[in-house]
This record gives sequence, structure tokens and C-alpha cells, in this order.
Amino acid sequence: MYWRLGPQYHERPRADNRRDLCRLASSGRPSGLVAFDGDLAVGWCLLAPRADLAWLAQARYLGPVDDLPVWSIPCFFVRRSHRRRGMTSALVDAAIDVARQAGAPALEAYPIDTDVPGHTTNLFPGVASFFARRGFEVVARRRKDRPVMRKILRSPARSPST
Repeated sequence: MYWRLGPQYHERPRADNRRDLCRLASSGRPSGLVAFDGDLAVGWCLLAPRADLAWLAQARYLGPVDDLPVWSIPCFFVRRSHRRRGMTSALVDAAIDVARQAGAPALEAYPIDTDVPGHTTNLFPGVASFFARRGFEVVARRRKDRPVMRKILRSPARSPST
């Protein structure tokens, strides 16, 4: 819920955040993807149209690049026992497929560039080199260690020639 609410998330009772997440999950609106190992949930990523993530528009370094109605994957969680086993790759691949099927023109991520000295060690948004290997390109960089990266999913509509 953080990416939907911003810092207000930390000021609310946990029960309110949990209740609102349950409502969102049952609403039919895109809210994320879950990775399973058998019956055990082992990973999750937020996946939604950027327009549904109001906090992104307010975030100093992550504001919109343009008016393209992109979808976003701003954060991940992988159970410690399943890290370094391909869960994040599986989640990103699934996010690309889901966003493409929903008609999104592009998918954005807001990772940490770990090649920049002094970068944050809070890697819940992912790592820039990981996204670059999957065809995401930097479309904005308002802070050295926080690129906005985008993968084009479909060509923009062309205007008819006259």
C-alpha cells in the first residue's frame, strides 16, 4: 500500500492498511503478482497502472516522464529462503506478460543503480542492471542512483499519412 499512499502508510494503523489491501485485492483492479513454490507464497511484486499509484507522481525522483499510460512495478518481496533462485525474474517476466495483455504500451521500474557509489542498500525496487538485462532502458535519471527504466511493450499508434 505504500506506493498508493506514500508516507501516510506508516502513520496509519496496520489494520487499516491490511483492510485496504484486502479490498484492493478483491476489487478486480490490478494490485500485484504472487509467486508460489507449491502452496507456499514465496514472492510478490506490485504491478498496476502508474495512474493508480498516486505516490509515484509525488515522489521527487520518480515523477512521470511523459503522459504515456505506462504500468509500473515499483517494488518486490522475495522470501529469504527463495532468494537467488529466479523468483524476481519470474515475477518480472509475468509482469511483462500481464501488462502487455492488458494493453499497456510500456512497463516502468524504479530500481537502484548499484554501480553508483553511495547508493541506498534498500533494494526492494530491484537493481538497475537486472532490468537492463531484460530490455528496460533508462528514460529519466533525476538522482544518480534512481533511474526510471522502461520496457516498451507495443509500438505507439501511428497517425495516418495524408
